[in-house]
Amino acid sequence: MSVKARLRTIVNGTDTRAGRAFDWAIIVLICYAIATLTYETVPALSENARQFLWISEVVITALFTLEYGVRCYLAERKRDYLFSFYGIIDFVAVLPFYLALFLGTEVVVLRAFRAFRLLRIFQLLKLFRYTRASERLLSALSECKEEFILFFFMTLILLFISAAGIYYFEHPVQPAVFSSIPHSLWWAVVTLTTVGYGDVYPITLGGRIFTFIILLIGLGVVAAPAGLIASALSRIPETEDD
Repeated sequence: MSVKARLRTIVNGTDTRAGRAFDWAIIVLICYAIATLTYETVPALSENARQFLWISEVVITALFTLEYGVRCYLAERKRDYLFSFYGIIDFVAVLPFYLALFLGTEVVVLRAFRAFRLLRIFQLLKLFRYTRASERLLSALSECKEEFILFFFMTLILLFISAAGIYYFEHPVQPAVFSSIPHSLWWAVVTLTTVGYGDVYPITLGGRIFTFIILLIGLGVVAAPAGLIASALSRIPETEDD
């Protein structure tokens, strides 16, 4: 057996002792990465703790990079892996470290890029890579992707109508709060999603009636994606049984 074939058995195989050991090693590494990422946010860390976390970050990134390189090397169709769901997650898991390393941490905008490190959490999806549960969920999402696209554009239209409507009712009495349709979009987002922070609210009768209507529509907006996924999931077992 060639070296590449042995590597493929270890990295992609789950029916061998070496393959299971590799999977468990990756799982432990991912859990450790999440633990260090969580601890990193604790205020007033000592210098020794920060140094330890930095070394851990370097080691974790190096191992994830090695894993990513090996998976690229073993992929029969490399383009399919690179642009697959897991391929993108594997890439994003190591990207922020190298951006900070090569572009310099003194650039303020890079602080925002560090948020992408949270995507390492999605490495946990590897736990379900070979389970029927994840396959059913991905199949459900794929089955209703057209509905999601339509729903997304309908939501954008509703957001605009909501912002324009509340601007019409509230701008004459609250010109500083609802100064324009773009400024009214924040109210439209929090109302249509039924979050309702209460920082911006209507005071006119027409604005309150309009808000009530938007809230009713918002209940459907929030529930629709869950209903689409549940409906798709309910149909998948029937397809598998056929």
